[in-house]
Amino acid sequence: MPNSGTKPSIVFFGNERLATGVVTNLPILTMLLEEGYKVAAIVASDSGTASRKQRTLEVEEFAKSHDIPYFSPKKLADIYDNLQALRAEAGILAAYGKMVPESVISLFPQGIINIHPSALPQHRGPIPLEAVMLDGSSETAVSLMALVRSMDAGPVYAQAPVELVGNETKQALAETIGDIGSSMLRSMLPKIFSGECVARPQDDAVATYDTRITKADGVLNFTKPAVQLEREVRAYAGWPGSCTTIAGKDVVITAAHITKTEGLLDTPGSAYITNKQLYIQTSDNALIIDKLKPAGKNEMSAAAFIAGYGKNIKTK
Repeated sequence: MPNSGTKPSIVFFGNERLATGVVTNLPILTMLLEEGYKVAAIVASDSGTASRKQRTLEVEEFAKSHDIPYFSPKKLADIYDNLQALRAEAGILAAYGKMVPESVISLFPQGIINIHPSALPQHRGPIPLEAVMLDGSSETAVSLMALVRSMDAGPVYAQAPVELVGNETKQALAETIGDIGSSMLRSMLPKIFSGECVARPQDDAVATYDTRITKADGVLNFTKPAVQLEREVRAYAGWPGSCTTIAGKDVVITAAHITKTEGLLDTPGSAYITNKQLYIQTSDNALIIDKLKPAGKNEMSAAAFIAGYGKNIKTK
């Protein structure tokens, strides 16, 4: 494991999956090793759910391959003594998913630095990346902040803007933000550790908060406008998915785009085929389905779905 011997020892908290249902190539952990920081341990939260335990996180594989101690406690109090014994200078946090108690934050002389994927104080909470997609925002940001006990309320060291074009996938946006966060840390960590960069307090008066996504959010409601449903398809990709029933088959819509219609051509939620394309009527326009995953099947194109199930779908 590369280490110059002169840079601070760090404990990494999180899994670098910056949104629900995405994967990561671990740009932040990779950068820390490239820059010669000693990663004394990696701590990923244990959600306690069966689905969480059935999949191996990329950070766990990274820890094994680089011989880094790895912890996945139900609560950080369970490994407090382990963390204290490491005597690390700082913590770095990216997508930990749980509140970190003050007793753990205070173990680190430089505190814990959090990479948060929003323009703080906007979009505090667990789903900042999904939230800007659902809102149709034209931009977001990556914030480096000092972790405090209150949710995402710590002072901010630096922010970098991220432009949104309105059709990005959640996976692509998570990758972009992870890369930007890694680059910011690369340049800012020496300044933070030296005291050259001082964090500035957030304005709590203009803070906004997002709530967690639930499985129920993934059920498409076609009485909503098409633009909102298209955003949901992108924001809920991976989990909880955008679920509906077409031709009597339960499906998850994985890609779609909007087409404007002159008035309602059918009842909201009705599927139909026009010019070999699969449409679903919404409250104002229609969604053209590009890709979907029928229950028990692999993801497929709308054309493949029509070939298999089109006889049960009306044609216009």
